[in-house]
Amino acid sequence: MAIVYQKSKGLTDKELHYCPGCTHGIAHKLVAETLEELGVIGTTVGVAPVGCSVFAYDYFSCDMHEAAHGRAPAVATGIKRVSPPGTTVFTYQGDGDLAAIGTAEIVHAAMRGEKFTTIFINNAIYGMTGGQMAPTTLVGQKATTCPLGRSKEHYGSPIRMCELLSTIDGCVYAERVCVTDIPNLNNAKKAIKKAFELQQKNAGFTFVEILAACPTNWGKTPIKSVEWLKENMIPYYPLGVYKDTAEVK
Repeated sequence: MAIVYQKSKGLTDKELHYCPGCTHGIAHKLVAETLEELGVIGTTVGVAPVGCSVFAYDYFSCDMHEAAHGRAPAVATGIKRVSPPGTTVFTYQGDGDLAAIGTAEIVHAAMRGEKFTTIFINNAIYGMTGGQMAPTTLVGQKATTCPLGRSKEHYGSPIRMCELLSTIDGCVYAERVCVTDIPNLNNAKKAIKKAFELQQKNAGFTFVEILAACPTNWGKTPIKSVEWLKENMIPYYPLGVYKDTAEVK
């Protein structure tokens, strides 16, 4: 019997711990498939910081390194600089990690044009620590630390990381995607693959932001979470390529 579909060799057999409806697993799948297709699983090092992705080292078949909260870009910088030529390095970070405590780290890594790839999961809330308001939480969105909803007057506007990093010279590629349906899954896969291919060409820092769902902390069913993402997150965080100054040749 012909095999129609099978699990990527880029993933281990460890059972995922993510909540039902969480789209971290989908993002893991896309990254793993990309590493397998590029034939770089054995020469890749991933960096997982604190947050829902803290156990990513259990799930990817490549070498993985743990980093302190927000410090994945600094760890990835060191790994990339001392590794043999051709080593692929990526960070896998959530919005609380990357856009809050790790903001300076990611901005300066992009400024220096560090030649690694960042996969940024934006689910508009702190996941692992209990659903607190994140820098990406939408205005009006409720969280444990803003039970009446985020107020722009009190907390300011949600930060748009893709737009921010695209203004930095060292960032050569920045795209925002989502994983809500098959067409968007295909687009996300293409973006992730291009980011890694550009890294292989030593083009500079590459960044893929993935809009993701967090049913548990949003207090919604998985299906309602996807609908809410489409109706609320995409209008504020438009999908698309924000910077592409390098071509894969």
